[in-house]
Amino acid sequence: MPEHARPTSTADLCALIAEAARRGTPVELRGGGSKSAIGHPDRKAMIVEMSGFAGVIDYDPNELVLTVGAGTPLAEVEEMVAAEGQMLAFAPFDHGPLFGHAAGSATIGGIVAAGFSGSRRISAGGVRDHLLGFEAVSGRGEAFVGGARVVKNVTGYDLPKLMAGSWGQLAALTSVTLKVLPRPRTTATLVLRGLDDEAAVAAMARAMGSPAEVAAAAHLAEAGVTALRIEGFERSVAARAAMLRTLLGGGDLLEGDAASTIWDELTKPESLRGPDALWRVSVPPSRGAELFRALEPLGARRIYDWAGGLVWLSLPAAADQNAVRRAALDVGGHAMLVRASEELRRRIPALHPQAPGVAALSARVKAAFDPSGILSPDRFGGTYAH
Repeated sequence: MPEHARPTSTADLCALIAEAARRGTPVELRGGGSKSAIGHPDRKAMIVEMSGFAGVIDYDPNELVLTVGAGTPLAEVEEMVAAEGQMLAFAPFDHGPLFGHAAGSATIGGIVAAGFSGSRRISAGGVRDHLLGFEAVSGRGEAFVGGARVVKNVTGYDLPKLMAGSWGQLAALTSVTLKVLPRPRTTATLVLRGLDDEAAVAAMARAMGSPAEVAAAAHLAEAGVTALRIEGFERSVAARAAMLRTLLGGGDLLEGDAASTIWDELTKPESLRGPDALWRVSVPPSRGAELFRALEPLGARRIYDWAGGLVWLSLPAAADQNAVRRAALDVGGHAMLVRASEELRRRIPALHPQAPGVAALSARVKAAFDPSGILSPDRFGGTYAH
């Protein structure tokens, strides 16, 4: 079989995967390649380029529903919905800039398969909450569909939630149907300066627990900036910003480019670029600062998103990288190795090890969709990503 393939129809993709399954040939799906450096570096697999499944299939702005080919670049999708005054509310996180790729080079199918959401996740939900349906080809080489083109769908199993975050290990997505939402008319960011990590996490917790309806909360520790985003109608935004100022004892209110610069750092973190290993750690929000303090002696740098529930950590390559997972476990979290040298990626699996019961269940799910085990079998050390 070829080392690379670019099918342009579901029939071609079915035939390709069915033949790979018959021969036992590993297959790795690739959209824009923005996340190809995540996982074990020595993967031997036929690369199936999914760019042939690009383009708008159906978009009804009045119904807030978009169906698009999985190989469509994220930048095109975001530009299209923005032209209608709408947005992908889960704020897709584009890994491309972390690896030197242009922003927007990721595909919408890759975004869904990775299941990573941006700063608005704490208010709008994650990728899986906005994925209404999909079309895909399983590891058996069989086309199937999941979900529906309606927001309320209770028939059968909730396969969209299973596909979001599966990293292409269960099936090849050919199209996705997403719920979109109107863009807020007014956006403002309240900025607190000079807080240490503990004080910033406490301030974000108070803001999230208030009636101010904060859309996103982050602490850019290296810059000494704690940011709280408020969205909605102009008068409502102004009133809620005043409420937060009173609650938190002040702060500067930013709009336009000044505010956008802060949130761009959450999607394209300049402060965490470089040769250091980069970790994505999910923790209980109240314990994010505790995680960092445990790793600070090793030279760690950090950014807190999701009101402290997501910590981006960079650690010098020579430091004990396993300390990140130990610290994550100590605070009730889990850590994913996102960027590292090939040597580190050979030694340390990208995904946090699963508990035995969860690993057994994951293996059964994987076997149901991909009985021959050909879809990205060694990217994560034989572990199903979900």
